[in-house]
Amino acid sequence: MHESLSVPLWASIPFLLMLLAIALGPLFKPHWWERNYPWVALALGAVVILLYLFYFRTLAPLGEVALDYFAFICLIGSLFVVTGGILIRIEGVATPFLNTAILLVGAIISNVIGTTGASMLLIRPFLRLNKGRLSPYLVVFFIFLVSNIGGALTPIGDPPLFLGFLKGVPFFWLIPRVWLIWLFTIALVLAVFYFFDVRNRRGLDAEPAFAGPFRVRAFGLYNLAFLAGIILAVLFLPTPWRELAMIGCALASFLVTRPSMIHEDNAFTFGPIREVAILFAGIFVTMLPALAWLRGNAPALGLSTPGQFYWASGTLSSFLDNAPTYLSFLNTAIGYTGLDVPAMLQQAPQFIVAISLAAVFFGATTYIGNGPNFMVKSISETAGVKCPSFLGYIARFSIPILIPIFALVWFLFLR
Repeated sequence: MHESLSVPLWASIPFLLMLLAIALGPLFKPHWWERNYPWVALALGAVVILLYLFYFRTLAPLGEVALDYFAFICLIGSLFVVTGGILIRIEGVATPFLNTAILLVGAIISNVIGTTGASMLLIRPFLRLNKGRLSPYLVVFFIFLVSNIGGALTPIGDPPLFLGFLKGVPFFWLIPRVWLIWLFTIALVLAVFYFFDVRNRRGLDAEPAFAGPFRVRAFGLYNLAFLAGIILAVLFLPTPWRELAMIGCALASFLVTRPSMIHEDNAFTFGPIREVAILFAGIFVTMLPALAWLRGNAPALGLSTPGQFYWASGTLSSFLDNAPTYLSFLNTAIGYTGLDVPAMLQQAPQFIVAISLAAVFFGATTYIGNGPNFMVKSISETAGVKCPSFLGYIARFSIPILIPIFALVWFLFLR
């Protein structure tokens, strides 16, 4: 984004309308929204494109956001396809302890294969295990832990941290500085989930019948080679070779897996990634003026402490894509401290820690906070789960559960 471009706040109206459409469309006009959301995203995106073309008279920001979107969709799309070729069967009784253990494992491995990879790998077996007692909270806590909070330790875990890695934050720099905060947050969210799951089990008439010992079976493990290829591409290849390698891994995985029954057993379709691709195309374009306004005005917002950066970057990461929001506040911190990234790592590391945690954690507070959220929602609805609406997700779960936990994290670690 060109720093010299002055963008008025009113130019963010299409983005606000995009958020309102995503929030209210499925709630009040679900069938109409299901048929027409691509046209809504296209129309609002077209308004912003015309605004940059005829009012601001520059297409450079649109070119930059197109490249960002291409990298974004290649990453989550390739992980979606490859993990869709791995079938995991968990045989046993879906006890609160087992469900909690699965969420913990998902949170841990999200740092190795990304929140998208971990989400796509585990959401289907998690839903199958709980068949007959599927409730919205199962999906919501899965999004909280596996699709977002879990990936706060490494650049592979979540896109904002990968951008930080590209800007000069060493790969393992965050781990010794945030592992305790990560563990504390994961433990609190898991404790709340365990309470929900125990309470839900009390409403069952009888214990589910299961013959045989607990076991986990996996099929299509040859796709782990393609998954490794994607991870290596993210780490070592520049654009556009990185994206081409990811597309190649996804295509090879799909062709190799297609003759088997794995896709059928996984109920694999391109519907979830199609929905994410279309909606996030609209979000990426319409959020351009909002991010430009933020870049131009953030220094005047009076941010001066890590705690303030935590709340500001976290709040906006809930509704803007958390990757560019991370960069916006990283640039703001550079301007405030007068330090570049290498110097800030040494002299003011708490700012980078606060922005990193906020971008990852607060991505869990809405469906649009992070790419995997929508995919998990779509897959879960296909499996028969009545997921909360956009506003219901926030009002019933994010505000009463996540925000107090995030506030406690701020109070104990980031004040």
